[in-house]
Amino acid sequence: MKKQTIQIVVIASAVAVTGYLYSLKPVRLQSEEKSGHNNGMVAGSKPAPAATAVNVEALSATAKTAIGPNLSVHINELEGQLKAAQGTEKTSLQLQLAKAWDNVSQPAPAAFYYQAAAKSENKFDDWLQAGNRFNSAFRVTQDSTLQATMLAGSVEAFTKATAMQPNNLEAKTGLGVAYVNGGAPSPMQGISLLLEVVGKEPNNWNANFNLGLFSMKSGQFDKAVIRFTKLIEMKSGDKRSIEPYFYLAESYKQLGEKEKAIAAYTACKEMMSDDPEFTKQIDRYISELKH
Repeated sequence: MKKQTIQIVVIASAVAVTGYLYSLKPVRLQSEEKSGHNNGMVAGSKPAPAATAVNVEALSATAKTAIGPNLSVHINELEGQLKAAQGTEKTSLQLQLAKAWDNVSQPAPAAFYYQAAAKSENKFDDWLQAGNRFNSAFRVTQDSTLQATMLAGSVEAFTKATAMQPNNLEAKTGLGVAYVNGGAPSPMQGISLLLEVVGKEPNNWNANFNLGLFSMKSGQFDKAVIRFTKLIEMKSGDKRSIEPYFYLAESYKQLGEKEKAIAAYTACKEMMSDDPEFTKQIDRYISELKH
C-alpha cells in the first residue's frame, strides 16, 4: 500500500472516531473503588442494535471504491480463485484475502475473511485477528447496521480466543473493548477487563489506548491526557504515536487548554509532513483554536 494512502486512512479514521466519541450518549459508571475511574460517564451501556445480514461481497465492493482500481487488482484475482476453491485451499485463499485487505487498511472485509478461516479450522490466531479487525471496523463506521454486525463478530471472535487462551492479554483487551462498545449488558465488564490487562502489563499499548478513548467518551479528558501522554512516551517518534497525539490534542481542546492542544496537533502534523492533505486538515484545526 502506498505511504500516502496509509496516512490518509490514519487521519480519516481519527476524525471518524472523534465524531463517534462526541455523538454517543454517555451513561454513569460505578465508583472509582471498583472501576479505577471516578463517577464519570462512558458510552455503550445499551446493547448495540441486533446484527443483520451483512455479506463480505457488499463490504468488498464498498472497500474497492475507497481504495481504487489499481489497489483492487490483486484482491479481484484472489476473489476469483476463491469461488472455485474448496477445503484447505479455500481457507488459504481466505487468509490471503484477509491479509490483502489488511495491506490496504480495510478492516471490515478483512474481518470476515479471518472469521471464515477461523470457523473452518478453529485456530486461536485466526479468531484473534478476526476480533481485532471487527473492533477496528466498528470504530470507523457510523452505520448502525454495520456497527451491530462488527460488534457481534468481535464478541464471538474474542470469546472463542479467550476460551482457548484465557491468559492472553491481547484477546482479553479485545473482548474488553467489544464489551464497552455495547457487547455486554454493562460497559463496566469491559472496563474491568482493560484495567485487569494494564494491571498485569502497565505498558500494554492497546489497553491504554482504548482506556484513553473511553475516558474521552466519558468526558474525563484529564484522564485521557494521562493515557495518551503515556502512549506517546512509549513510542516517541514512532508513527504509532500519530493517533495518540491527535486524541491528546482533542482532549486538551475539550479541557480549554488551547496552547497544549495546538502543540499536540503540531507534533502530529510534523510526523506526517509529507502528506499535504493531512497537514491541511490539521492546519484547519489549529486555525479554529487560534480564532
